[in-house]
Amino acid sequence: MTFEDPCGENATERMDSVEQALEELLTAALPQGCITVGVYEAAKSLNVDPDNVVLCLLATDEEDVKDVALQIHFTLIQAFCCENDINILRVNNMRRLAEILEGVKPGGESMDLHCVLVTVCVISFS
Repeated sequence: MTFEDPCGENATERMDSVEQALEELLTAALPQGCITVGVYEAAKSLNVDPDNVVLCLLATDEEDVKDVALQIHFTLIQAFCCENDINILRVNNMRRLAEILEGVKPGGESMDLHCVLVTVCVISFS
């Protein structure tokens, strides 16, 4: 079973739990600088130091499904992550991801949230 294919009686509860845990992780990692955002930036980070990456989020919206170039990038990133034992999570709500990550760079430019890496850092959960 993958997170993309939930099944069983408690599927909704499990997905809510995963969503809550992901939100807590991102909220805690963001101020510590343990987040890399963007397909190009993620590829550079994976190339330089894949051992420090603990999670790769691949995010899409409905219109992104038809973007062949983005899908090719996703395929390559997924293959690299699998080879290096990096956990991968597909996310289909980029608006919520932008809210969590405060999706705007300084200067008002929006961020490329299609790929988000979480690197090793010390996080304490409340």
